[in-house]
Amino acid sequence: MKNWIIAGLAVSALSGCAQLESYSSAVKTPPPATLVGNWQTMGPQKGLVSPEARASLIITAEGDTLDCRQWQRVIAKPGKTTLLDGDWVNVNNQSRVMPLELEGSVLHYDKLVLSKVNQPTAECQKALAGNGDAATASSGK
Repeated sequence: MKNWIIAGLAVSALSGCAQLESYSSAVKTPPPATLVGNWQTMGPQKGLVSPEARASLIITAEGDTLDCRQWQRVIAKPGKTTLLDGDWVNVNNQSRVMPLELEGSVLHYDKLVLSKVNQPTAECQKALAGNGDAATASSGK
């Protein structure tokens, strides 16, 4: 059993996966224009706690983000975009790193599929207004 653990650690170390030490060590990097805007889930998703839950991701041109989840309450986590090993990722203020993968007109993010919308939900707009870390979102640009 011990050999399997050691082998697993060796594979992880050699796989090239970079880790961020902390949220503050991630360099906020302006994302490409195709990622900037307001993204939202459409319909039920496996990555959400309930079929009625909704997720939004707001990405500003400066690289600020707000991950906003709604179900029985609103949970909004500020973050920032950065390039990590050549891939665009969102790093939230809890140092959680999630890839941003654009495929055509949909964004794959944290086990979710999001589509671009003109503006965030009213609840996420309130969370955005109360959040000093994220700038006002663009209107779908």
